[in-house]
Amino acid sequence: MKTIICERPDSLYMTETEAPAFVPGEALVRIRRIGICGTDMHAYRGNQPFFEYPRILGHELSGVVEQVGDNANGLKAGDQVAIIPYLACGSCIACRGGKTNCCMSMQVLGVHRDGGMRELISVPTTHLIRTEGLTLDQSAVVEPLAIGAHAVRRSELKRGEF
Repeated sequence: MKTIICERPDSLYMTETEAPAFVPGEALVRIRRIGICGTDMHAYRGNQPFFEYPRILGHELSGVVEQVGDNANGLKAGDQVAIIPYLACGSCIACRGGKTNCCMSMQVLGVHRDGGMRELISVPTTHLIRTEGLTLDQSAVVEPLAIGAHAVRRSELKRGEF
């Protein structure tokens, strides 16, 4: 499959890599849209902390489920999805307390783990959001919009305040 790799700062190249194998509990998603954000630009420019090269960038992602097994979310092949790129360990004190956003071993697709600048990616089914009714472009920006919405909610901003 076609894959774009950030080999080192200021160096991207496209190559052929093997498609990921199907893993129970995960879905194979055919990537259809990729947002490019500041994190990707910093990684490309060599200014991204905690970053190791080479890396497949891309964490603002949408696509179509290509293969999936039984899952609690009822996902099936052909479903359009947005991908939640934050992978928590599930076992640290923060995860056990339900605060997976504070995971002590957080892994982010495209930063700590290879991301979506490739044709197919394997993602836990728990990290897929069915986005029927949205375009693929809209689905790819669900993640950054969720961050903005969370920030506004935490600010407790009231109507008329600015």
